[in-house]
Amino acid sequence: MSLLSLRDVHVHFNTAQGTVRAVNGVSLDLAVGETLGLVGESGCGKSTLGKAIMKLVPIAGGEVIIDGVDIAPLDRRQLALMRRKVQMIFQDPYGSLNPRSTVGRSVAQPLQIAGWTAEATVERVETLLRWVGLPVDAKQRYPHEFSGGQRQRIGIARALALSPKLIICDEPVSALDVSVRAQVINLLEDLKSQFGVSYLFISHDLSVVEHIADRVAVMYLGLLVEAGGRDQIWRNPQHPYTKALLAAAPIANPRLARARQRTVLQGELPSPLDPPTGCPFHSRCPIAQDRCKIDKPLLRPVGAGTLAAWHFV
Repeated sequence: MSLLSLRDVHVHFNTAQGTVRAVNGVSLDLAVGETLGLVGESGCGKSTLGKAIMKLVPIAGGEVIIDGVDIAPLDRRQLALMRRKVQMIFQDPYGSLNPRSTVGRSVAQPLQIAGWTAEATVERVETLLRWVGLPVDAKQRYPHEFSGGQRQRIGIARALALSPKLIICDEPVSALDVSVRAQVINLLEDLKSQFGVSYLFISHDLSVVEHIADRVAVMYLGLLVEAGGRDQIWRNPQHPYTKALLAAAPIANPRLARARQRTVLQGELPSPLDPPTGCPFHSRCPIAQDRCKIDKPLLRPVGAGTLAAWHFV
């Protein structure tokens, strides 16, 4: 059963230079209790897509269906009710917390908006802090008194406050040290096992995605170019962009690192103001042919539950 369904979602921004097509027709599904890793280079549109699901940015077209409800026509009150089911963990844990509010007030805010009593709110905040491995007296302190990893735990506690079904994790560990990163990832996995929450995990770090994701979707220039089970994507990637991302990921074993096949990307990511015609990846693809400049490949099944948008699968 799909908890989240995206159908041909578009997000456009009008600028003085023209229209930026940040998300240009994305369709995907996320099942109940699943973690879907959304990967790609910076500027490919993955964070914008996450914000569109929360309706933090306007949707230019398509459908975002959460737990069977299309969010596009929802008014402000209905949207507030929907957001009890969907929460977001942001990349910058310090920037997402009010420096003038104590941790307790920050974590309590969703509960107060939802109409919880003062007594129930205090009890819930203390429970949430314990769940994420922080002492109860942390509620009396301010964000600047905590480390980056602890601040991200506070953000996770706030996201869990109303027992959401889906949490969108937007690069939640990219600003953290490696050891702290592992602690936060393990915490997210433990919470998933305990509460059955689903994650859309947005990241450019493939080693993190490999650890936490059940399925993986690869974005390039506002489009999905490949999607499938994590193990299938890692063992047998189809799209040359996916191969290049995997080839660039670090491998701890030097012998395996030397032995793996390299797919080298050419040039820079094109501007979404003026995307290439045909296949959006053809300007950087090492095996592009003339038809790639004309025909846009569709995302289609290529076996073993994998989809790929590439002419030469």
